[in-house]
Amino acid sequence: MPVRKDKDGRWHAEVCVGRRRLHRRLPEGATASDAKRTEAELRRALHASATRAPVIPGDPMLVEVMADYCEYAKGLRSPESAQQHAHRIGRWLESRRASETREVAAKIIDDLRTAYRPATINRSLGTLKKGLRRAFEYGRTHTDYSVLVKRLPENNQRTVYLTMEEVKKIADHASENVRAAIWISLLTGCRRGEVCKITAEDIGRDAIRIQAGNTKTLRYREMPIVPALRPWLRYLPMRINFEGVKSGFRRAREAAGMAHVHFHDLRHSCATIMLGVGVPMHVVREILGHSSIRTTERYAHVLVAPQRAALKKLGDLHRNLHRTQKSRSRSAATH
Repeated sequence: MPVRKDKDGRWHAEVCVGRRRLHRRLPEGATASDAKRTEAELRRALHASATRAPVIPGDPMLVEVMADYCEYAKGLRSPESAQQHAHRIGRWLESRRASETREVAAKIIDDLRTAYRPATINRSLGTLKKGLRRAFEYGRTHTDYSVLVKRLPENNQRTVYLTMEEVKKIADHASENVRAAIWISLLTGCRRGEVCKITAEDIGRDAIRIQAGNTKTLRYREMPIVPALRPWLRYLPMRINFEGVKSGFRRAREAAGMAHVHFHDLRHSCATIMLGVGVPMHVVREILGHSSIRTTERYAHVLVAPQRAALKKLGDLHRNLHRTQKSRSRSAATH
């Protein structure tokens, strides 16, 4: 098939050999000579040895794309997590090329959505999207195939908020170190990873320093040490790692008959308990280290009950006022 130019002035190269068709849209600025050269390369690639996957210019194998991503992920804050998300979709990438991204992404979603939540699937799709974007930026593809990866809508917001009594119930079934992690998290609002990374140097006389590199938002913050927290400081730094806290908490919640509770729910509960006793929302935001007040506002539902009680009192005053007026009117009519 001859090369051609589209209405936008972009050149296309297209070949069909043995009922297999390959098509490339060249980048802006490419010439007719570039298109003819690409056409020749595509034709040679299709005639390559059938014993191995041909090297098609601008259309690498997806496993090669993800191999590059996994190398890149080693420099991320959570390389193990990034690589785990990438490996989850590995089998769908075998023998598939970058140009097949749309079909591959759709298949991944169809097969995973019965076993994983949308947010989890999106983390894996995100690794594919990033890998393809890097391939485009470094010239390994002529087309940005990352735009073909569409994420699922997420609605994973949890609504599990514990009372002090419920937290104590779980803590009472935990080992000594896990119990300490539970109360430290509740009394500071820290995430599990933040608790596990607190060092002796981070503990001051009146506050705990949460280093920026250990936080989700990469923001440094200080947590005041309240009297209830002091007995648990002797367990810092933690003598068990992240996975030890995770598995220990799982055993404790199950022993307490509360298998639906996650460790992160302690952070949510810290927020709702504070709001419930009248702590202003902007103060809760600062304690939790939220980058936006909108994130903190997800806990505003706990304010509805006291607001309803306050409005009920206002309504009672209004009703009593009308009752008094009616009583006076009837009294005046009888005289």
